[in-house]
Amino acid sequence: MRPCASVSPRVNDGCQSTTVSAKRQRESSNGKPKKRKAQDEAVASLSDSPPETMDKPVCIIDTDSDGKLRVQQSALQILQQIQQPVVVVAVVGLYRTGKSYLMNRLAGKQTGFALGSTIESKTKGIWMWCVPHPTKAGTTLVLLDTEGLGDVDKGDPKHDTNIFCLAVLLSSTLVYNSRGTIDNKAVMELQYVTEITECIKVRSSDEDADESSEFVKFFPSFIWAVRDFTLERKIDGKDVTEDEYLEFALKLKQGTSRNVMEYNFPRECIQKYFPSRKCFTFPFPTAPENMYCLGSLDSAAISSEFLKVTDNFCKFVFKDSSVKRLKDGYTVTGRVLGHLAKTYVDTINIGSVPCLENAVIAMAMIENEAAVKEGLDIYQSAMEKLKDSFPLKMKDVSSEHRNLSNMATQVFMKRSFRDTDGNYLKSLEENISKLFDGYLCQNEQASKRQCEDLLSSLSAPMMKKLEQGFYAKPGGYDLFCKDLEDIRKKYNSQTNKEVKAEEVLEEFLKQRSVDSKAILQADKKLTEKEKKIKEEKEKAVLLKQEVKAKEEKQRQLEEKMEAERQSNEERMRQMKEKMDEEMRLQREEAERAMDSKLKEQADLLEKGFKEKADRMSQEIEEFKRRSAEAETNRAKEFAATIENANRRHEETMTMMMQNHREQMTAIMQMNAHPSAECRIS
Repeated sequence: MRPCASVSPRVNDGCQSTTVSAKRQRESSNGKPKKRKAQDEAVASLSDSPPETMDKPVCIIDTDSDGKLRVQQSALQILQQIQQPVVVVAVVGLYRTGKSYLMNRLAGKQTGFALGSTIESKTKGIWMWCVPHPTKAGTTLVLLDTEGLGDVDKGDPKHDTNIFCLAVLLSSTLVYNSRGTIDNKAVMELQYVTEITECIKVRSSDEDADESSEFVKFFPSFIWAVRDFTLERKIDGKDVTEDEYLEFALKLKQGTSRNVMEYNFPRECIQKYFPSRKCFTFPFPTAPENMYCLGSLDSAAISSEFLKVTDNFCKFVFKDSSVKRLKDGYTVTGRVLGHLAKTYVDTINIGSVPCLENAVIAMAMIENEAAVKEGLDIYQSAMEKLKDSFPLKMKDVSSEHRNLSNMATQVFMKRSFRDTDGNYLKSLEENISKLFDGYLCQNEQASKRQCEDLLSSLSAPMMKKLEQGFYAKPGGYDLFCKDLEDIRKKYNSQTNKEVKAEEVLEEFLKQRSVDSKAILQADKKLTEKEKKIKEEKEKAVLLKQEVKAKEEKQRQLEEKMEAERQSNEERMRQMKEKMDEEMRLQREEAERAMDSKLKEQADLLEKGFKEKADRMSQEIEEFKRRSAEAETNRAKEFAATIENANRRHEETMTMMMQNHREQMTAIMQMNAHPSAECRIS
């Protein structure tokens, strides 16, 4: 008897943080910038929030009045809220074999999935229960209880096959529940596995090609749960493990009779499609008269020893089950699982065969569009909050833009997949750039209003003097220049380098130059020569202020260019990181499939099936060729994506540099004019 442990799922509490560090420092522990670490935590809190706890299962797939499968919208809404990776455990098996009871135990409950006490099948369609995973933090456990196979009351002979295929397509672990022993009868009852090649396609093209070798890349791990197991696990007098017992039961046997070949075919299919397979046996713990009642709601009738065994079964399943992934290794969330269920059911209902490639393409479109929107929402919502603090210095706006742009890209990268041409990333970049320009404009407008209000307040006494004719007297021009200088000094001390400070001051001085000229010409204290000199000095002052305004604009452009450069650098880093991870997953997927094929070939040779083993050699070589070609093509796609992204960045920088050169030329031309000193300097 295995050691026992409690398997009640526990809820993982989490907190959310969107704080972004303002200073770029490095963590001594891992060498990661604190800002980047804060961004990682913020993104994780936004995308990995735990789902709401379901207190009972719900139907996800049932049959409507015309016999067609139907996905329940209420179940899809639940899955839509689950942004965590999901471990999907589905149980299949003949009706009235106690599947629902096992699923309740996996959920950490005694009741939930419907149990029956008659010979009729109780579960109809596929029912779903989502709970926090008891051993994998940040992961949701999705339990799928399927309608019992082999019910004689079903009218559609393909219904069972469709239910079985949906369980295979949606799960990461498939539990096959049976009673007694794994003998020829038990294997033949799993006939649905022999129909998989007719009911599931990997690629939309190559309709006549044998794709069965591709199934191992995305098929779930397989657990054969044997209930009421009363035999001793011995082979040739030696004790064996449960897995060894399963392999012995699935062993292909030489023979020429039709029956032997029939028995071999389901075994061959199980070995071929489910290379990751294990066995769990439930020993008969008590006397027949005290046996547990699998279909009864009376928990007192279930032996304590059986409860211990089922607890251990749960531990066994949790340990063996991994996160659900699509072909090429893309991690499935609850939201994506819901899309997959809808896609597969819709395909079956129109009489077509579910295709993995088409499903992935459909998911990519949905998820990539959503990834762009999610990234933009992250950026825009935070910038809207920042807008409440406008006006700000250019470097402060640029710094926050850079941080939020990096976060938006990270959110996009986390959710997107198969953006092979980079169009979705391009859309995100372009939209963020437009938003940034808009926020810069709003910041400039806020700065302009504030600077104008400040100048209006500071110049109010001078304007009153102008109205009263205070400067219309001998020496009035010098008095006017002194008041103007005082205003400028106070203004410069209070504007704190606002983005529009120099430009607004330039406009103010130009406006006041009209009054200045009138006062200068009316000042009888000055000679015509003195007036000419002062007029030239005033022109020099205006020119100097115009140069300062253009220099400030130039400095702001340089800050914007630097922000764009750093954003692109971080974007390239994230792209490379994501692409390296995708290549790693693709390579691991191919290696697992290759290991499976080599093991299958070795088994065939060991058991004397040389002809089959020879055919496997050809299959293995073709698989190697396809895998190498797929990896090469993926690498080319990644290289093209990075090249396109860099080209877009270079085009943006070229436009900025052109603007930079034009401004520099204008500044140099202004500085080439002779200037004179003035009291307003």
